[in-house]
Amino acid sequence: MFSVIRTYKIWFAISGALIVASLVLLFTWGLQPSIEFRGGSLLEIQFEKPVNPVELRGHLASSGFSDAVVQSSSETILFIKTRPLEGETLANFKRTISDRFGNFQELRFDSIGPAVGKELVNRAYLQIVLVVLGIVLYIAYSFRKVSEIAKEAKISSWKLGFAVIITLAHNLIITVGLFVVLGRYKSVDVDSLFVTALLTVFGYSVHDTIVVFDRIRESLGKYKFKPLDKIIDFSIYSTLARSINTGSSLIFVMIALLLFGAGTIFYFVLALLVGVVVGTYSSIFIASPILYLWQKR
Repeated sequence: MFSVIRTYKIWFAISGALIVASLVLLFTWGLQPSIEFRGGSLLEIQFEKPVNPVELRGHLASSGFSDAVVQSSSETILFIKTRPLEGETLANFKRTISDRFGNFQELRFDSIGPAVGKELVNRAYLQIVLVVLGIVLYIAYSFRKVSEIAKEAKISSWKLGFAVIITLAHNLIITVGLFVVLGRYKSVDVDSLFVTALLTVFGYSVHDTIVVFDRIRESLGKYKFKPLDKIIDFSIYSTLARSINTGSSLIFVMIALLLFGAGTIFYFVLALLVGVVVGTYSSIFIASPILYLWQKR
């Protein structure tokens, strides 16, 4: 039988490479915050004829709006994100567009000041911290009796919690790393939807990992005299079909949303998709080996 525990170096090497690359890119390039987090204006407009977003971006840059980011929703509908605009500056901005590309219909205009953006960033950090604390408390409660069940193995609940938290960090860093690249080359912003996607991935990853750990807990009680690596491998295999089926179902749904869903939720769904794929992988190949190695110290 193929052993996940005995081949842990392969999985750690793959994950380690992805994590290092993600962290290097994060600290080198950084994420591109949306106007929700940094303040600014968002203008959604519809033209009578198709407009090339690259051409519009170049025209705005040459007209004094070099910070403008242009994204297309369709051939005629474009999103323009720029510094806060109001009054005469906003009127001049619209006139700059219409003089070159013709009349357009304003579908939406939002403007957020820097102070509000900073408050939203702080709230996002707070949400993530509260979710992680909630996860720690949930794990401590769920596995409060594991030490009694596994006296021979001497596995305490805090070790299970440690493995889950490391796995969450693994999933978070890799997902964030992808969006650093997308922000660099596709001008993809991170906004409140991205934070929501991360929190959702947290919940999915914890649930998937807890299922494996719960089976390990049961197996420790049933097979007291078996080596720990055998018990963990058996537990992984006994939950493998469930993990793959659950992950595959979600992945197929999200691929359908990517292909046929609204463009406004494309990157939200992409973050969920990447998180689910990485979360399914880590619950099988990362969390349990971490527990095993920590136990063998």
